[in-house]
Amino acid sequence: MKRQNCWEFNNCGRQHGGCNVAEMGVCPSSIASEFKGVNHGDNAGRFCWTVVGSLCKGKVQGTFAQKLKNCLDCNFFKQVKTDEGEDFRFSNFDVRKQNLKKDKTDLD
Repeated sequence: MKRQNCWEFNNCGRQHGGCNVAEMGVCPSSIASEFKGVNHGDNAGRFCWTVVGSLCKGKVQGTFAQKLKNCLDCNFFKQVKTDEGEDFRFSNFDVRKQNLKKDKTDLD
């Protein structure tokens, strides 16, 4: 099952090549390739709450700490959490921890 990225769910048009890029710029979540695949997203498309400067509800969001309350109330965040279940990745720490486990398994 293809899971939606934030720009698809919110229809914001700020992904690379989107209809609102000329006016509002490319959303950092859509180009944050270091998070590709996290929560089954394209770049940070399903991990947007961790990306500084993402746009939500027409406003540029700040750091993870500054925008956390808004993100916890976000319908997209709730959908990703439901979709991923126990595999849900909430923070960069979760991603690093997962990568360390994978690296350890690869060495065994």
